[in-house]
Amino acid sequence: MDSFTSKWAFIFSALGMAIGAGNIWRFPRIAAQNGGGAFLIAWMIALFIWSIPIIILEFAMGKRAKAGVIKAFGIICGRSYCWMGGFIAFCTTAIMFYYSVVTGWCIRYMLFALKSTILHSDPHILWNNFISGNTPVLFHLISISLAAFVVSLGIAKGIEKINNILIPTLFFLIAIAATRAMFLPDAEKGLKFLFYPEISRLVDYKIWLEAITQSAWSVGPGWGLILTYAVYSRKDQDIVSTSVIVGLGNNLASILAGIAVICTLFAFLPKQEALKVAETGNVGLTFLWLPSIFKKIAHAHIFIFVFFLCLSSAAFSSLIAMVELGVRVLMDMGIRREKASILIASVGFFMGIPSAINMNFFCNQDWVWGIGLLVGGFFVTVSAIKYGISRFRRELINTSETRLKVSAWFDVLIKYLIPAEFFGLISWWFYKAVMLESKNWWNPFHEYSIGTCIFQWGIVLAALILLNKKLAENSNSP
Repeated sequence: MDSFTSKWAFIFSALGMAIGAGNIWRFPRIAAQNGGGAFLIAWMIALFIWSIPIIILEFAMGKRAKAGVIKAFGIICGRSYCWMGGFIAFCTTAIMFYYSVVTGWCIRYMLFALKSTILHSDPHILWNNFISGNTPVLFHLISISLAAFVVSLGIAKGIEKINNILIPTLFFLIAIAATRAMFLPDAEKGLKFLFYPEISRLVDYKIWLEAITQSAWSVGPGWGLILTYAVYSRKDQDIVSTSVIVGLGNNLASILAGIAVICTLFAFLPKQEALKVAETGNVGLTFLWLPSIFKKIAHAHIFIFVFFLCLSSAAFSSLIAMVELGVRVLMDMGIRREKASILIASVGFFMGIPSAINMNFFCNQDWVWGIGLLVGGFFVTVSAIKYGISRFRRELINTSETRLKVSAWFDVLIKYLIPAEFFGLISWWFYKAVMLESKNWWNPFHEYSIGTCIFQWGIVLAALILLNKKLAENSNSP
């Protein structure tokens, strides 16, 4: 079987999976909206009580099963549980449909920056002209095609090689952006906001819920991506230490992005106005407000290009992992990698077109399947509970190759704390939906409603449960 050629090659690719657009365009916004330094404390704790434990479970499942997410659930939990792996695969693939669109936006804006178009245009007019035409569809096609091409080359010749370039380059560029931002006038106000916490704010449960959510959506637990890459890991790849490195590396990238964005905002805007700008959403902050503010910086054309190059690199490395997940599932069904890559790219392109041409549809899919990732993380913990948590820890995590081992506290974390976090998070997001859409929270066709989540999840889960026997047969699960 094709595999990563070294431990660090796997780590770079795993970091590429974890570090995505959410680190650069979502983290600074969420940190700004939730108290800066206080949020950072809660977010770092969330890394160790949600993301890293689930990443460890996924890693162990993939390394043991040597198969994609559907077959892995069949091997670890039994044939009757393939539907849970199927839900994770569908959820991540559904995200891939619109994430490819986002990657296309990033690439297009990187080219705008290269030609200094952003520097000489009104950001609102530029964005509206771009999003209202067919160009997003073209760049969606470019993004998904490039990702599928990389995946078609295989692990060592494709995924490993591109991530060995992208990830060191990404950290280098984002460090440059953060350093430049720190030397702007009044940037220390942003640093103080980000790193000097108001401890009293930690009693606010909302900060903890947002922190766990950001960690869950950024690091990638429950996506099935680290499980998929683990299929190609070396026998001596340490599960626990690698998971910790990936989690901390992801958070480092987020912090650097936070410094670059928040210091820039605070350098040119009063605190309250800067926080108000952060509330404009991922798209508003990244494609409308930041370009306007970046123009005020000396050598702005360089800074803008570096920012969008970082964003494009992060988005593309994550898109590659999403395509590989689908390809691995098809390979488990006996389809060759090259053909599977073409099939996933074709389906991804056509299913992503609605998100490329309709922002309401895009936002709905982001809402439904973004929350669906929490369900995926819960399913991973269920698989460990079904296997037997103590047995899972002894046989699949603390193997003879593992130098950094987990002790019995891990069992308590998986069996009790993470399920409690899951139900708390789902309840919180549904509560927000009711508050936001008080008259339409039940409507299955409304953009941000509980009804649309239950409706779409229900269809997928019902179909997968009915087809479970077929899924097990097609993936050759024992």
